[in-house]
Amino acid sequence: MKKLFVATYHQSKFGKLMGMTVPDIIRNAAVETCASVNAEPSAVDVGSVSALCNVALNRQALLSGLLAQVPGLSGKPIEAVENACASGGQAVLSIAHKLLVGEGDVGLAIGFEKMRDAEGKMDGKLIGEVLGYASHPDERPGKVFVFPHLFAEVMELYMKTHGVTEEDLAQIAVIEYGNAKHNPYAQMQKVQITLEQAMKIEGINRYVVDGLPLKTYDCSQITDGYAGLVLATEEGLRKLGVAKADTVELAGWGQATDALRKQERDVLRPEGALKAMNKAYAMAGVKPADVGVAEVHDCFTVMGAMGAEVLGKAEYGKGAKYWNDGKASVGGDCPINTSGGLLAKGHPIGATGIAMIGWAAWQLLGKVPAQLHAGNAKVAATFNIGGPICATVSTVLKPAV
Repeated sequence: MKKLFVATYHQSKFGKLMGMTVPDIIRNAAVETCASVNAEPSAVDVGSVSALCNVALNRQALLSGLLAQVPGLSGKPIEAVENACASGGQAVLSIAHKLLVGEGDVGLAIGFEKMRDAEGKMDGKLIGEVLGYASHPDERPGKVFVFPHLFAEVMELYMKTHGVTEEDLAQIAVIEYGNAKHNPYAQMQKVQITLEQAMKIEGINRYVVDGLPLKTYDCSQITDGYAGLVLATEEGLRKLGVAKADTVELAGWGQATDALRKQERDVLRPEGALKAMNKAYAMAGVKPADVGVAEVHDCFTVMGAMGAEVLGKAEYGKGAKYWNDGKASVGGDCPINTSGGLLAKGHPIGATGIAMIGWAAWQLLGKVPAQLHAGNAKVAATFNIGGPICATVSTVLKPAV
């Protein structure tokens, strides 16, 4: 099988895109990503674009046509991808598959979300409803904010099953906000929290669902932002004039989907997530112990803990302990979410999976701020989910050889 390489990664600062329109976002993502390797969009052979809330919030569909509108991309194989919060990872796999079947040598995956208006304001109730469309209809009744409610249930189950406390999980948020302080692209870069603040119910920090343990600081952000990534074969790198030493190899990936109704499965042992991660490891020829840095889908703090378990860095039920023992911190066994994660970097849904892979690539290339660098990590992994731990895209990156 052909080797595929991350030739470049580019992103906006996550947070608010203000008056930028959807066509503007897509054009900027494409042009700026290509420009980061001194290439024109015309160098791209195939493309994909991902977003989740775009039709409902921005009244715009057929995003592939907007990408084709960028000069140099018209008439090329481009598709729009939606797989809930795993849309970004799915967009990257779309490009990988196109390149492997010979549709080209250079592919562009971009993802974005525009969840706020031109003044940077958001309609929280509407956003909650729209995100809820990615859940099973039977699990929505009685839930004003569907996904916080569903993951509050997961959090409660995790705590009761494994003897974990709210404080154990809050520590994950504290660590990630600390990382975001050094990430110039992070939405919450200027916000720092202590464990006491993450636990105290005052100000913006409150219990999101009555009777359940999820608090505001346990939740990821409502985020505008875009990200772009260029995948290339060895021939594609030559066409772009990019040295292999300046890239990383997309060495393995896995994709799996479980039943949408979370009540039908063991959400604490997500079968699809585990299969996808193990498939990525097998494809890359590595084991969990080889992974030196990772980005996981911490839409809520409980997923930061479970993410460490899916990676195979922590035993079942020991994910929170892995974080609390400092093993997921910079300088620890395997730094996780050095970007700040979804909790503090932000969660522009269609861009999230791409941003995970891009940041992991930057880690292996030594392009992240020194305070966040994972040292001598030789293997990076990502774990991107959609829905109530339903859809999964996992990847493994290695230095290019």
